[in-house]
Amino acid sequence: MPTTSVPDPSQKHQRREHGLMLALVSPALLVILLLIVLPVGWLAWQSIYHDGFTLENYRRVFTEDIYWRSFALTFEISLAVTIIALLLGYPVAYLANSVPKGWSILILSLVVLPFWTSVLVRAYAWLALLQRTGVINQLLRYLDVISEPLAMAHNTFGTVVATVHILLPFMVLPLYATMQKIPGDLMQAGASLGASPSLTFCRVFLPLSLPGVLAGCTMVFVLCLGFYITPELLGGGRTVMVSMLVSRNVELYNQFGAASAVAVVLLVSVLAIFFVVSRFISLDRVLGQK
Repeated sequence: MPTTSVPDPSQKHQRREHGLMLALVSPALLVILLLIVLPVGWLAWQSIYHDGFTLENYRRVFTEDIYWRSFALTFEISLAVTIIALLLGYPVAYLANSVPKGWSILILSLVVLPFWTSVLVRAYAWLALLQRTGVINQLLRYLDVISEPLAMAHNTFGTVVATVHILLPFMVLPLYATMQKIPGDLMQAGASLGASPSLTFCRVFLPLSLPGVLAGCTMVFVLCLGFYITPELLGGGRTVMVSMLVSRNVELYNQFGAASAVAVVLLVSVLAIFFVVSRFISLDRVLGQK
């Protein structure tokens, strides 16, 4: 006798569950499509199409000195900011992890307090402090430390100082989150075995905190690559980073294709950095999801 196949209820339930999950994530997928995929796609299209297909914009990016100097300066400033932020942020995160909880909350509150102020306001504040007639130069001249004002603004120095101040929380918070997960018993075990505090720190604590170091450095470096307001104000037109190059191509020369090509190259550079970092540490930790 012929047998009739009976549908499996579990498969029917699984298909229904998958359909429900797809319906739930559809609004988020639509937002990603409209706000990320389509703009980036349009940006890439503008960089290769102008009255026909062309690679002229990319040829200019890779052959003209102004683009090379701008990219080199951007990466140099980003590297300097990352190193300084690490040197300043690691002791702060270590202190917040070592003191009692009440003091730890106070330290972290002071770290995130600048977030309550606009980046533009903080940039102008540093300009008022560092410029030739600013507070620092006036104080040093009043104390007879200097006879002529120091050039601390409208150059790379002012850009680095202000950028470090703005991005320092992005270094401290990943470091603190990683340090919180290091068991304190390990330090006590090292001390009980006769190791000095410095040796225990170098052999036990520091290696375990390296994922936080890598996460914080990646976050600060990538964010610094796209900074615009701070180098525009503190650089005084002399420190031309990639973001300023994009702005000038659009505002001064009306070259949307050239600006799009620069933006695409910068985007690819950032993605390459994330790809390399992902070989050593999960991107979830870099993005603060774990």
